Amino acid sequence: LSGLITPSLEEMSHVAREMERQGFTLPLLIGGATTSRTHTAVKISPGYTRGPTVWVPDASRSVSVCTHLLSEDETVRRKYLDELAQDYEKTREQHASKRGPDLIPLARARANAQPFDWPTYVPPKPAFTGTRQLKNYDLSEIAQYIDWGPFFQTWDLAGAYPNILEDELVGDAARNVFRDGQAMLKKLIDGRWLTANAVFALYPANSVGDDIEIYENEKRDKVLMTWHNLRQQNQKPEGRANQCLSDFIAPKASGLADYIGAFAVTAGLDIDKRLEQFERANDDYGSIMLKAMADRLAEAFTEMLHRRVRREFWGYARDEALDSTQLIAEQYRGIRPAPGYPACPDHTEKPALFSMLNAPDLGITLTESHAMMPASSVCGFYLSHPDAQYFAVGKVNRDQVEDYAKRKGMPIELAERWLAPNLGYEPNLVQAA
Repeated sequence: LSGLITPSLEEMSHVAREMERQGFTLPLLIGGATTSRTHTAVKISPGYTRGPTVWVPDASRSVSVCTHLLSEDETVRRKYLDELAQDYEKTREQHASKRGPDLIPLARARANAQPFDWPTYVPPKPAFTGTRQLKNYDLSEIAQYIDWGPFFQTWDLAGAYPNILEDELVGDAARNVFRDGQAMLKKLIDGRWLTANAVFALYPANSVGDDIEIYENEKRDKVLMTWHNLRQQNQKPEGRANQCLSDFIAPKASGLADYIGAFAVTAGLDIDKRLEQFERANDDYGSIMLKAMADRLAEAFTEMLHRRVRREFWGYARDEALDSTQLIAEQYRGIRPAPGYPACPDHTEKPALFSMLNAPDLGITLTESHAMMPASSVCGFYLSHPDAQYFAVGKVNRDQVEDYAKRKGMPIELAERWLAPNLGYEPNLVQAA
């Protein structure tokens, strides 16, 4: 099982329990960006006792794992499984001994919201309001905004770019994959292997408590979308706020006419037919390299579009002159938080966003677990306030989950499922109590 986004973590636990119920004895391998040894040991492994459950840090490690599991030498296989069981038991004990975060009541967290002097603030007005599409965007222009740093992580090579290319330990490997990555990039640009589309919107908006209302027009009497947000609930040191993304949008009660942006981009259209060609040629390396470059282009497109929004379409930073290093370091005004990331961890906000943007018209769709297809796609929002910053919501308590579920019109059990990684309590234990 491979976990691409956080909702898959709960699905993995469900699959493990079903394997137990149906009498499976096959090994269950767990991998993917959202997974961890602790989650596997604490949440997945206890639900499947008939066969081994193994966390695999990355795909390359699956070879050695399967070699041990398939060993004809029972002594080797048993030693591996015993060591695995001991490791997981130790991990569970360490997890149980950890003291959870000090969470405060939701009312206190809201009272400690980040303060702003709204009467003196003048929200920047966009050059236009509404939605615009950018179809079949020039890949060579997008490529100028590529951040190569995460590219090396795809190949399990640690180090900052460009220094990694001269690293004593991994420099040779880094230079090889970098050369191959640039060659793949040239091929897909010259051959027009991929199609890049984007849609973005700029609309009037105001905050209402922890939510943000996005309006159809300047009359602000019709809500296109309500973006529901969560607030940090951990105990903060003196002078530190319990942040929520709605804090960065002018409150409706202030009377200020504030605005918000939203976007969805993809650089993965038409990738499937190329991947099929690599598959027929048994070229796994080429397939992974193409996916890696498509991901880099999607992120680069996101960076480029945000820059154009700041300088042209919204225009609140027309004189911005940042180089690529400064862009990667996010030294610009404003932020672009994305559903599923630490500041707004709930993926269920995506359907309303996609509906507002009409993203499927550009070939960008959502799976039932709200993963984006094509996989090389990015979506999110634009906030322009000069003090807007990224943060992690972290753990939340049941009082906030109940309030959040009520605001969304969602059963609390479903909200707990989607917010499982952020729960500061055990749902079943609380309900039983």
